[in-house]
Amino acid sequence: MNVRNMFDMAGSVALVTGGGTHLGRAMASALAELGATTYLAGRRLDVCEATATELRAGGLDVHARSCDVTADGEVDSVIDTIARTHGRFDILVANAGGSFTRSYMPDASLDEFQRTLELNVTGTFRSAQAASRHMIPARRGKIVTIGSIHGGLTADPRIYDGLEFWRSGPPYHAAKGAVVNLTRSLAAELGRHNIQVNCISPGQIPQSTTDPEFVERCRLNNPLQRTGQAEDLKGAVALLCSRASDWITGHNLLVDGGWSVW
Repeated sequence: MNVRNMFDMAGSVALVTGGGTHLGRAMASALAELGATTYLAGRRLDVCEATATELRAGGLDVHARSCDVTADGEVDSVIDTIARTHGRFDILVANAGGSFTRSYMPDASLDEFQRTLELNVTGTFRSAQAASRHMIPARRGKIVTIGSIHGGLTADPRIYDGLEFWRSGPPYHAAKGAVVNLTRSLAAELGRHNIQVNCISPGQIPQSTTDPEFVERCRLNNPLQRTGQAEDLKGAVALLCSRASDWITGHNLLVDGGWSVW
């Protein structure tokens, strides 16, 4: 197959959870730019609608849906509706996640820990399970989970010294480590159905509200010595959601500017 054709997603149908902002928005844009009919889903429907409207103005086939991946049945309902509408469901990017950490040892909150696991781990599991119900009969599918460099590395507390900034902490690190290994297990179970399951683990990619001093410290602590951008994930998600990754499964792709090499 011609390599350009490997990345052509025309006719495919995709869902990006947490797709309205930041990393999710960039990855959804990448899939739509390659021709996929792409749905953005998130708890804030107005944000997803605004992003979808902006991307449609650029000629992309993008739609918005409301979905809380921690709520029973919601992601199943969204994927079922998408599959009925198009007669197929091909790509899931399980991006919804985040951290609730505001307390640290020895006073860490068990509620924060449990909520972080529920959103990142259980939410990813629910999403993959809902997607696989449609992918298994079709004998094809791409599932991409979103880990973090903190799925394999903890945070150096010294980077945060003197900053009014909450680090992600043990709950987030535990959750993203679980997502990475969940990905491997899903790949092992779903491989016989020709479904590839892979993980993207981003490094520090700040939002506009992130403390500028923290951003600079992160820049100086990666070998490329530049700040990560949401668009840096577009190539990774294009690879793992296209036919170019038909022989790749159970892989954790670090997109971190080399942070993890030292």
